[in-house]
Amino acid sequence: MRGNLHFKIAEILGTVFYTGRLPFAPGTWGSVFALLTWYYIKPKIIDPLFLLITGGLFFLGIAVTETYLKYSDEKDPKEIVIDEWVGMWVALYLVPHSLLWGLTSFLFFRIFDIFKPGPIQSMDEMEGPLGVMLDDAVAGIITCLLIQSLVLFNR
Repeated sequence: MRGNLHFKIAEILGTVFYTGRLPFAPGTWGSVFALLTWYYIKPKIIDPLFLLITGGLFFLGIAVTETYLKYSDEKDPKEIVIDEWVGMWVALYLVPHSLLWGLTSFLFFRIFDIFKPGPIQSMDEMEGPLGVMLDDAVAGIITCLLIQSLVLFNR
């Protein structure tokens, strides 16, 4: 069944072109590549377009995760990192384009994603592709709110 074209497409997109297959800490690698891509494209697109792309990736993530889960024995396969990508981009929404703010967002996002405080844990406990995607999206939202507060505090 793993030779199935639908699975192959889901694997490529869900692992973000096999980033999730890197041997150590795939979620962190997915977040790093999302940060690097943000840093490169942020000056080239406006914030509403960035948010629209992020929303599209969220729904794409649900679709490819649903397909991937049909062929997996795991509830939240570690190699699926499109959820980290989306969560990281939610965290980076409206962040000033600087390496310092990008890395700060990355650090807080990873902390929230790993330790899953409060509502992040509730989302993680959800079954299926929505649960896979939502815990990272909520971690991204909390990170975004925290970073925006820090940005305002530092003005």
